Amino acid sequence: MMPGMRGMNPRQMQQAMKKLGIKSEEMKDVEEVIIRMQDRSLVIKKPDVTMMEVQGQKTYQVVGEPEVIEGDVEISTEPIGIVIPEEDIELVAAQANVSYEEAKRALEECNGEPAEAIIKLMS
Repeated sequence: MMPGMRGMNPRQMQQAMKKLGIKSEEMKDVEEVIIRMQDRSLVIKKPDVTMMEVQGQKTYQVVGEPEVIEGDVEISTEPIGIVIPEEDIELVAAQANVSYEEAKRALEECNGEPAEAIIKLMS
């Protein structure tokens, strides 16, 4: 918890975080998280994942019960989609003056980075 934030309601906390330039986003539809170590892996199925961005640095908080697997874990090579917040898609669409679909496609191509997507669409 941040100093001086005790007793704040969630809305006040969000406003304080926004003023400090901290973005927080709960990631939906995460199926599993795998943490690889030299001799074993932790597999967390259906975790709760929150991403926080502070000064351009992203931190992920993963909550769930891990299953310990000795040795290596097989990982699917199927590409998985990146989770892009609706507000980012709307921002890119408005700034680049393009459709929602074009903005979403550009964000996917730019790994979810709004500034890169806007530049790509405007050039």
